[in-house]
Amino acid sequence: MNRQSILFTITISFIISIVLVVISFGIIMVGSQKRIEHHLLDKYEPIAKMIFRQHYRNGGMNKRFQGDVSALNYEIITKKGSIDAITYNPKTKILIERKFREGLLRVLQVNDRQFLYLKRKAKTFLIEDKNEITNDSRVYIFLVFAIILTTLILSYIVTLKKLMPLKILKDKVSTLGDENFDFECCNTEGKDEVSLLAVEFRNTAKKLKDIKEARNVFIRNIMHELKTPITKGKFLTELERTEQNDATLKEVFNRLELLINEFASIEELISSTKNIEKNLYFLDDILDNAKDILMIDEESVNGNFENKKLNVNFKLFSIAIKNLIDNAIKYSDDKKVTVKTENEDIIFENIGKELEYDLEKYYEPFFANEEKTKNSFGLGLYIIYNILKANNYSLTYEYIDGKNIFRCKKDEE
Repeated sequence: MNRQSILFTITISFIISIVLVVISFGIIMVGSQKRIEHHLLDKYEPIAKMIFRQHYRNGGMNKRFQGDVSALNYEIITKKGSIDAITYNPKTKILIERKFREGLLRVLQVNDRQFLYLKRKAKTFLIEDKNEITNDSRVYIFLVFAIILTTLILSYIVTLKKLMPLKILKDKVSTLGDENFDFECCNTEGKDEVSLLAVEFRNTAKKLKDIKEARNVFIRNIMHELKTPITKGKFLTELERTEQNDATLKEVFNRLELLINEFASIEELISSTKNIEKNLYFLDDILDNAKDILMIDEESVNGNFENKKLNVNFKLFSIAIKNLIDNAIKYSDDKKVTVKTENEDIIFENIGKELEYDLEKYYEPFFANEEKTKNSFGLGLYIIYNILKANNYSLTYEYIDGKNIFRCKKDEE
């Protein structure tokens, strides 16, 4: 583990905290043990001295003395069998052991019973303490220690879990230079700063991935769109130079200029993080601009629409309309398209075969290149979808009575 890393610092901090807690626990337990021993000695040492004094100086254990001991809530056990049953019981614990001039003193505990064990020379005494036994405070100390230690360990685990997206981010960010934009591992619903940072990085990586794919499509679209005017221009240069050919060649260059401007607008769209600029334009003007870009005959487009004002970006929306018209003509049986309006919707109809796949499938950037079918719309629908979305429109499709119907629906802003 890198010693400069946050995880290393946190791990060391938690280890130090645990060590300090363990040391504190040990000191407290030792102090508690000494207090218990001091308490037991203060309690039983006078009883031991009294027993020894009575036995060796006052003539033994008479009934009066035993009565005095019973009055103190103690019971003297004299039977050897009973004494052995306590002293040799495996469950018997020695709480303290002290040697005095008079002999040996032990405090024994069996379950909830406490005994004072005294021995001098060959004589053994066992006195049972009938008083209520004070609970061992060390149990509560150990319980508090266990809670604190468990809390520290759980806190460490939770902290590591919270910081794990940060480690993943570090590993993933280092691969961005290799165009590895897969940040799905950072998918988290956490609301802490690290989780939110991971989500933002994931979203940024996804946007970079989308821009990369969009630019790949953009380059392919350039090759596709420029092919026709370049071929036409090369053909015209080989013909005899006439006024008509010069005019046609000029149209070709105008077409190339329009395409370059179109591609610049598309590039601006796919790389922009801001809303596009929109104004009110007549539908008829947008259609005329789209037809000029396509360089098609007026007879190819049948207009049956209300000349509405649309709140759109003129250049981008013209490109979307151009692609819709181009696809409709290209894949129609009669090489014609009809443009209609219905409320706020703009409709494009052509006579032809029904789409083989769902419309959403054609939005995929490389679908057209993978599916070489007549119903493939090249790269046009991908561009159409993104331009319409940027202008608050959506595209729907239906097939009715042999007609393909594409509808640009106005969405709520």
